[in-house]
Amino acid sequence: MSNKQNIRNFAIIAHIDHGKSTLADRFLEITKTIEKRKMQEQILDSMDLERERGITIKMTPVRMAYALNGKDYAFNLIDTPGHVDFAYEVSRALAAVEGVILLVDATKGVQAQTLANAKIALDQGLVVIPAINKVDLPQARIQETEKEIEDLLLSFDYVADKIYKVSGKTGEGVQELLEAVIEKIPSPSLSKEPAFLKALIFDSTYDTYKGVVAHVRIKSGSVRKNDKILFMVSSLESGIKELGYFSPNLVPADSIKDGEIGYIATGLKEAERIKIGDTITTVLAERDSAGIEPLEGYKEPQPLVFASVFPEQGNEFDALKEGVTQLKLNDASLYFEPDYSEALGRGIKFGFLGMLHMEIILERLKREFGIETVVTAPSVVYEVEKADGEKIMVYTPSKFPEASLVSKTFEPYVSLEILTPSFYLSGIMSILKDMRGKYLTTENLGKELLRIKYEMPLSEIITDFYDKLKSVSSGFASLAYDPIGTREADVLKMDILLAGERFETLSRMVPRQRIQEEAKKIVEKIKDILPAEQFAVAIQAAVGGRIIARETRGAMKKDVTGYLYGGDYTRKRKLLEKQKRGKKRLKEFGKVHLDSETFMKIFRG
Repeated sequence: MSNKQNIRNFAIIAHIDHGKSTLADRFLEITKTIEKRKMQEQILDSMDLERERGITIKMTPVRMAYALNGKDYAFNLIDTPGHVDFAYEVSRALAAVEGVILLVDATKGVQAQTLANAKIALDQGLVVIPAINKVDLPQARIQETEKEIEDLLLSFDYVADKIYKVSGKTGEGVQELLEAVIEKIPSPSLSKEPAFLKALIFDSTYDTYKGVVAHVRIKSGSVRKNDKILFMVSSLESGIKELGYFSPNLVPADSIKDGEIGYIATGLKEAERIKIGDTITTVLAERDSAGIEPLEGYKEPQPLVFASVFPEQGNEFDALKEGVTQLKLNDASLYFEPDYSEALGRGIKFGFLGMLHMEIILERLKREFGIETVVTAPSVVYEVEKADGEKIMVYTPSKFPEASLVSKTFEPYVSLEILTPSFYLSGIMSILKDMRGKYLTTENLGKELLRIKYEMPLSEIITDFYDKLKSVSSGFASLAYDPIGTREADVLKMDILLAGERFETLSRMVPRQRIQEEAKKIVEKIKDILPAEQFAVAIQAAVGGRIIARETRGAMKKDVTGYLYGGDYTRKRKLLEKQKRGKKRLKEFGKVHLDSETFMKIFRG
């Protein structure tokens, strides 16, 4: 489509599980982008993991055509994730569009990520179209949710002239909402002619045949298949193997023009050389222009949770490295570098945006690349000032220096915001008071909606805090957080021993005042989760070599006398004695094996 006035670039943003992908399904149906016989639920969620969990993990662009009042329009829609761990995906998607649909579940109301996503969109100067989803459900709180949205937008000095009411499931109100996109979201701004090509890379994927496939928004100029392109930040030159649009599969075209969203398949095999946020221009434009400047890219995402990952089979390290490199291309927020453990050999140290991000990456390594892994306990990064004045960054508890060598330790803090219906306030405050946080304020965001603000060590919320919050609020409370720097911490390294062997993958940092309580809790949890062995397993927590808590996981029971019938009891006693001696030997020499699934159960509980 050559007429930029008829192009609309927009995204759907919402809290997790508020129905973004289902609404996108209805848009695809209305615009006949997908034939009815080929439609399936959450069609833009292409990964099995997304369908199984009912969440969007990766942003997904799609191009749709629609005719209204005698004009043909082209929509470029980007469906975005809703979980706090994937907020970086949202920020990248919003740099490629002029407006957003802010979707809120009528049964749950405004939640933390609704607030965070709205702030990102408004800070970028985007048009926001608010919509209430799931209005067909009997438990829908339509009027209350409408008031919450009004109050939320007013808190950012933004007034919406209408809040749309839709059902992504039944299609009610969806066509009106789509036509509101035409009316309210502006077409891409016109660039001066003639314009040099400037294309922002907002995402990328890897294809065995096509190589690195860059997802781009053309900010000025146009690109054709026979152009030779230049990646301005990395100074990398490349030809074009294929280019085109998302529909939602890749549909080849002769060119992508100013204001449009599409893809450029480079044929390049070195995935790590293509950077999200880089600007693509043509080699000819770079040569002919008087100092063409790259577009403003993205801030590098800051990993918050660190863990080291090792292949279960030592000879699979190269396969692990290759798998991680390919995942990095699809996930610009993933940080990794080589690591080594005396016990586990070569591995990779990861930086994740949160626990869900970690679970998704480990599951993708298993499913997509067939790699079973062993994982260290997730941890934040600690800054340690040693007694001799040296400062080091410690990413995993197993690498933490002995207490006698440490002068000061600093840990990351976050600004935490919790949105909750007022009914659940007391339950939420009860779990917060047991954490090392600093209470700031509680604000009203409407008649029944409260916003609680805290400052808290990141380590307090990375493991099971989200689950506790959902449990105590019957799923209605939500959270968002932002890093605010580091503060001094009083923490100790706690080691875990299984059958007398120290498992460095289970080592963790614990606040000094909670060390005894946490030690007792973790050994009890491991006892409940650890699969039974042929021998009894001693589970011990130790600090500085001193055992401070212990439990025993009983041996797997087997009736060795079951085949005997009657007769002298002496035979049974001999068999039982033999079994007892065997278990004693196993206890002395046996080793405990922990797979990645058991590790994750221990971490999350």
